[in-house]
Amino acid sequence: MLHVDLPTLSEFKALNEVRAEACVSIYLKTTPISQDADASRIELGNLAKQAREQLEAVGFDKRRLADIMEQFDDLADDDEFWRLQANSLAILATPDSFRTFRLANVLTPTVEVADRFHLKPLLRAITFPHSAFILALSENDVRLIEVSGDLTPQTVKVDNLPKDAASAVGKSTLNDRSPSRRIHGSEGQNVHFRQYARQIDAALRPVLSGRHTPLILAATGRLASVFRSVNSYPHLLDDTIEDSPDRISDADLAAAARPVLDAGYQQEIEALKALYEERAGQERATTDLKKAARAATYGAIEVLLVDIDSVIPGTLDEETGAITLADEADASSYGVVDEIAGRAIASGAKVLGVRKPDLPGGKELAAILRYAL
Repeated sequence: MLHVDLPTLSEFKALNEVRAEACVSIYLKTTPISQDADASRIELGNLAKQAREQLEAVGFDKRRLADIMEQFDDLADDDEFWRLQANSLAILATPDSFRTFRLANVLTPTVEVADRFHLKPLLRAITFPHSAFILALSENDVRLIEVSGDLTPQTVKVDNLPKDAASAVGKSTLNDRSPSRRIHGSEGQNVHFRQYARQIDAALRPVLSGRHTPLILAATGRLASVFRSVNSYPHLLDDTIEDSPDRISDADLAAAARPVLDAGYQQEIEALKALYEERAGQERATTDLKKAARAATYGAIEVLLVDIDSVIPGTLDEETGAITLADEADASSYGVVDEIAGRAIASGAKVLGVRKPDLPGGKELAAILRYAL
């Protein structure tokens, strides 16, 4: 089992605002198999050594450097910490602070040293957290299941959620064939299904209001289509787990939700790529680093897609966004794409961390602008 802890968007924004004499950002592959954790510990030692060498090269204070390295040594020696891991580990350290995040996605091993954290790899976890609600719906039962990363799925208590379709409409069964006004037979069942679905939708509103978490429907036949027709939650995904959930465990439903989530994320990316092409014809989209940096600094970016793996060292002017590229990464530079993403987030842009094949033109970023520059 993966043990995942992700930063919230507010935590990410707070980390993005950190400025210190030395910020060390390390990302490494880990494993949920406890007996194989030694390889990750060795890798951490190698990456921490690289960070130390970068700080020594710029004459960083030896006592403050020792404070940073002591924290990495302590982590490497913590057997309990390494017993519970996921697929990647993010470590963000200053002489006075030390944060770790266990991530489900596999990241490229990276070490960055600057006056700010390198946060772009964390964007993937925030962009596609693999969290969802599953509405397991049948004529005989309904329940809402919360899936978060690779943690154990949990059934959510929902006030006023009907027990089943028959009791929702005050009947003992929906299979009564005797006429009662127009509500009988298959036509009557559809009417009762809509009543049942509307009660479910009303009960879910207080739970889902204000959220952006995807909702996945697990249902079959007419009941599935009827619920979609009355649903008011805007983040119900198009794909359905097309199986009756009555005899399916929450864990199996969570497993079935993974490909549905992946398909939903890919649809979102494809929609943004189409929007990029549309805005490019209006001079409101760019893959150019310099233009994107200026747009981020002036708050002109509406949506930004960034490659989570690439690092382009340099600096951005605080006032104009002008880029100065560096020949190599060191403690006097930082990732310019990372900084562009941070400035875009600070101005309210939607920022997604993706893989390079999902970027228009295969560049390091793609920006959709609020207005032409």
